[in-house]
Amino acid sequence: MPRPAGNTRLKAARQHAGYASQQALADAMTATAPLLGLGNIQISARQIRRWESASPPWPRADHQRLLVHILKLPIEELGFTPPWETADASAPSRPITPAPAVTGQGTGATLPLPKANAAVQPPTVGADFAAINGALRRLYFSVQPAQLHPAVVEHTKLGTHLLAETTGVPRTILATALAESLLLVGRIEFFDLRQPEDADASYVRALQAAGEADDPLLGAAILAHAAFIPGWDGRRDEATERMRAARTYARRGTAPAEFQAWLDAVEAECETRCGHPRQALRLIDHAERMLTESTGQPAPDWFNWFSPISLASFKGDTQLKAGQPAQAKATLLGVLEAIGDTNAKQRTVILGDLAAVEVAQNNPEAACSYAEQALDQLAVTWYATGMDRIHDVRRALQPWADTDHVRRLDDRLYGWQTTLSALQR
Repeated sequence: MPRPAGNTRLKAARQHAGYASQQALADAMTATAPLLGLGNIQISARQIRRWESASPPWPRADHQRLLVHILKLPIEELGFTPPWETADASAPSRPITPAPAVTGQGTGATLPLPKANAAVQPPTVGADFAAINGALRRLYFSVQPAQLHPAVVEHTKLGTHLLAETTGVPRTILATALAESLLLVGRIEFFDLRQPEDADASYVRALQAAGEADDPLLGAAILAHAAFIPGWDGRRDEATERMRAARTYARRGTAPAEFQAWLDAVEAECETRCGHPRQALRLIDHAERMLTESTGQPAPDWFNWFSPISLASFKGDTQLKAGQPAQAKATLLGVLEAIGDTNAKQRTVILGDLAAVEVAQNNPEAACSYAEQALDQLAVTWYATGMDRIHDVRRALQPWADTDHVRRLDDRLYGWQTTLSALQR
């Protein structure tokens, strides 16, 4: 008999908030109690363990207040059942699950995930749902995000409904696929549409589904993506906590070398954004060694966003921010040649970074040329992260604002189609 998964909703919320252990959450609650006027309440790891068990007791009022304050979710969405609610013994054998409410376009289905009452769906349902994920993964690199995003969100709603009609191994397979699909929703929201709050909510749901499936490697991927959100906002401590949790899960999942190198790259990106490019370069150096020492252990099918070329892209941006424009240019030119036309979104970012290198070397005309090439690419496939790079370059070009090449760039940057795309993202 498989062991009960326990209260995966509370566990997912705890980890997403950056508390990698039950003791860490207990300490946070103990420290927060006086700040909320609750006095000196002592919360133990044993208490958190009881709440994360398969039959969690209903928390008392002051504990509820602390949980909601720290985890930023209503108590009903943390896996607790009020003692005054009882199951209806006369419920029909086929579960009738109401459609999940949608709190926003990018949030997918709201918590909690439905519990399985009967195996209504065939044993192939998880594999069938996962097969659609494979198609959506490939479409991500070419389809406009504003068109793909609603389709993936609807796909996650379907997966959430199906969980109520699936049990056993098919439910585990389905939960894994649902977590992957919710991760894709979050990626689109964060990188393509620049909606970090929606992305954060999607990552919470993805982590919950990964917990349902007990898939630590997928959990590590979700937590590392979640680290981008505070990392890009300069909140280093919060990003570090999420990366610590991601690395813990990666160890449990026996991550391949490529995955561990990607974790280094994510942390390097966060360190760079938080003003520590030297530390970021050390992380990238470690990632390069990891790839060199790879034993060839296969990575999951969903891990399709990272490669040695991607790592070099991270490195070029970090070298520039570390005050090494010549090295950055050499790295980025190598990346641009290697990717060719295979990854439109990454190509936009590389062109933007090369434009930034030229600005750093006081070559505004060359910077404008790269920026215009990036705009050509954005006209084909929109990518908010790429456009952010171009806006950064344009701000840096302000000392040359009266030159012909900068004015030509402005004409492109603020053309009708580009402006509309930016407003509709």
